[in-house]
Amino acid sequence: MPEDKGWKSPYLLLTVTMLLWGSAFSSSKSVVAQLPHTVAALLRFGGGAVALLAAVAVFGKPAATPASAASPASARGGGRRAALAGVLGVFAYNGFFFWGLSLAPSLDAGIVIPVLSPVLTSAFLLVTGRERASGGRLAGLALGLAGAVVFFFGAGGSAHGGTTRLSGDLLYLLSAVCWAAYTLIGPRVLAGIDPLRATTYATCAGAVLLGALAAPDLGEVHWDGLPAGLWLNVVFLAIGPAAVANLLYYRGVGAVGPASASLMMFMVPVVNTVCSMVFLGESFGGLQALGALVLLSGAVLAVTRGRVPARPRARTAPTAGKKPSEL
Repeated sequence: MPEDKGWKSPYLLLTVTMLLWGSAFSSSKSVVAQLPHTVAALLRFGGGAVALLAAVAVFGKPAATPASAASPASARGGGRRAALAGVLGVFAYNGFFFWGLSLAPSLDAGIVIPVLSPVLTSAFLLVTGRERASGGRLAGLALGLAGAVVFFFGAGGSAHGGTTRLSGDLLYLLSAVCWAAYTLIGPRVLAGIDPLRATTYATCAGAVLLGALAAPDLGEVHWDGLPAGLWLNVVFLAIGPAAVANLLYYRGVGAVGPASASLMMFMVPVVNTVCSMVFLGESFGGLQALGALVLLSGAVLAVTRGRVPARPRARTAPTAGKKPSEL
């Protein structure tokens, strides 16, 4: 059976990832409301690191196979690359993200990060010549930029916004930059290393740095007074969005590439908007809503170039030995 069919389909894995990530914005916001944002980030990814280490112990493949004499060195190199990726995609991304959550609604995060990330990814691929420019893509990038300007203007100037909300949204923008870069380096990180180990190394490296960042705030937390609901929320964030979702995302990016994986990010704002409005009572101002729609339209146009992406062909025997980045 081809690898892109059934429960192993990379698009199914990416869909589950986006559902988990979409629900994580409002869930993280509720944790930040009760804990310092640095501690909230540590609990989410420290717990995720523990869950992934347990998964490696139970399900992990050997770090290197004896089939190649160069395998041990390749595995070590892959581990270092994954750990460095964690500095960007776990530590930097979540440092900005949780800081932003302490200032702005999660509703904004669910628009800025997943919608701007594919725009930034697409722009980088064009600038570096890895993909060709087209009228539709350039128009989409221009439209996305205009929508982002309107969105941020609305965040700072509407009755629903203010300078604090705008500051939080700008931190979300920095998170989007980090995630775009993390997406682009995904296939290279995966080369020569099992996705479960790559995800574990990245999460552990990021969690250690988040722990160092949170250390000054740990003493301010009244641990014995935290409600059970918060701990249940932390467990969900650690196992679902932090551990399982990152693993599935690595597998998806390795199979379909960063451009197609970025396209799936458009599911996140839909899931997040529903969760933020229903569970947290958050809302947009009119100008922000307009900017969000323009930004989303531009992002879709930039990534798809005005065409529905073709379904990838099933892999055949001659390509079975290639790296994910070569397919």
